[in-house]
Amino acid sequence: MKRWLPVIIIIGLLLLLGAYLANLNNKLVGLDEGVNAQWSNVESTYQRRADLIPNIVNTAKGYAEFERETLIQVTEARSKATSVTIDPSNITPQQLTQFQEAQGGLTSALARLLAVFERYPDLKANENFKELINELERTENRINVERIRFNEEAQKLNVAVKEFPAKLFAGMLGFDERAYFEADEGTEVAPEVDFDFGN
Repeated sequence: MKRWLPVIIIIGLLLLLGAYLANLNNKLVGLDEGVNAQWSNVESTYQRRADLIPNIVNTAKGYAEFERETLIQVTEARSKATSVTIDPSNITPQQLTQFQEAQGGLTSALARLLAVFERYPDLKANENFKELINELERTENRINVERIRFNEEAQKLNVAVKEFPAKLFAGMLGFDERAYFEADEGTEVAPEVDFDFGN
């Protein structure tokens, strides 16, 4: 019996390690899926914004025929923003920066578009245009909420991957840290947005 004792201990330790790794893997799979699902919500809200833009541009065309260059810039920025795709299971800081830059370009183009439309009181009075702009504003708020939730889900996974002893095995099981959304440069100063159509 004594000569089998080391073998029994080794088998017992291997079983314990196997149980730990199975439990760790299941926990990390759940956290990883949470991040992926939240990334889908982020993409969905950005897509909602992109879907609103053709309607805004088409509504505005009849009123702002002399602002063709601005309308083209918005359309091009939309095209660029929707062309950047990311695999949610492998989001790197560089990919997220590229995604944010493309979306930031669209945000800037939309801001220029709205500034131009301030000069067209008939357009500002158009009920369809007002509703589209209100929907755009709601979508922008939703984007912010979804980005915050994505960061929260990414943080849960990142903490689990970094904790000891999980950090010894997480990479081996195929789980790595995820990048966070960071504030865009210049966002420490709140932009002045005025959607007042009452004037």
